[in-house]
Amino acid sequence: MKNKLFYGQPAAVNRFKFPRVPALNFMAMAMMLAFTGCSPKTDSDAPSPSITVSNVTLTAVQREKIQLYTVKPSNFHRTTETTGAVDFDNDQATSVLAPFGGPVSRLLVSTGQKVKVGDPLAEVDSPDFAAAISAYRKALATAQTLRRVADMDKDLIQHNGVAQREEEQSQTDAANAEADRDAALQALVALNLDPQTIKDLEAGRPVSRPSGMINSPIAGTVVEKLITPGELLTAGTTPCFTVADLSRVWVMAQLFDSDLASVSVGDPAEVETGIASNNFSGTVDNISALVDPNTRSVMVRVVVENPGDFLKKQMYVRVRIQARQESTGLLVPVSAILRDDENLPFVYVAQPDGSFARRHITLGYRAGDQYDIADGLQPGDQIVVDGAIFIQFMQNQ
Repeated sequence: MKNKLFYGQPAAVNRFKFPRVPALNFMAMAMMLAFTGCSPKTDSDAPSPSITVSNVTLTAVQREKIQLYTVKPSNFHRTTETTGAVDFDNDQATSVLAPFGGPVSRLLVSTGQKVKVGDPLAEVDSPDFAAAISAYRKALATAQTLRRVADMDKDLIQHNGVAQREEEQSQTDAANAEADRDAALQALVALNLDPQTIKDLEAGRPVSRPSGMINSPIAGTVVEKLITPGELLTAGTTPCFTVADLSRVWVMAQLFDSDLASVSVGDPAEVETGIASNNFSGTVDNISALVDPNTRSVMVRVVVENPGDFLKKQMYVRVRIQARQESTGLLVPVSAILRDDENLPFVYVAQPDGSFARRHITLGYRAGDQYDIADGLQPGDQIVVDGAIFIQFMQNQ
């Protein structure tokens, strides 16, 4: 085994003897190579220098082409834009319930028809009328009889013809009977019985079995018809119609946290339907005390006049609410605002040496063609509002 290989070379090579180099010498050589730039490292390993944007200086002729604006505090009224849906004015709308039971014999109105207070809406063949008329007749006869007895006892007691106790009892019985008569009469009135029929009953004249009429309790438009002929109604339970006064409606709009502080009850509002130029004026009437757990919004009610009944329930609209309370801020024209490569807003501010420096800003509320600057500018700063793009072009050269 004398022909062993040394580092992959033939054994003959081993006859040449190489001097041994101490480990410390290798370390020294490596350090020298590092300082002399013989390292295999590339230029990409070196840190890139930071890029600074220098100010721009214009000539006198170029200065004439730009326009400056002096930043100063301004007062403005915030406008909040949101969406909403039209609803009935619940103060002027009602659901008409069946005042008595029985099958519907005839419908007298159709949806969309305008009605006045007391107008008949439907006719019902109700047995409640027969029971109410019978109860009133009995109560009327009982009250008349007991009143005559009470009057006779009152006359007899003056001649000692009846005891005091009996006379007092007769007066009590007559009063109770008259109370029952009045209650029976109110039952007939609640059933909307014809006044002439009531007079005939009081006079003892025979009356035919009347049919029940469901009458409108308010003036307005029949917006819902919920019953059909032959349907059996339950007194005080079955909804029959919805009547609403559509001359005024509610618009239920949604506000979120950032807009709540800008809206107050009484603020004027404008409602846009998106149909031609049909816009409507309204007023904020109520701000809900609850937050919708699904949308995290707060419902705001806007009362809107509705000429021609143009606005319909569940119609989607846009709502623009203008705050009556003034706000103060640093308003600058939109034309002064540019954006850098990272889409951050900035303006060019005039410097004491006549140059123009780029300054980043924080945009706040937009009022028309102006922005309220939340941060980055101070009152008295002069910014470029016309010609800023030209300065940006020069700065990028």
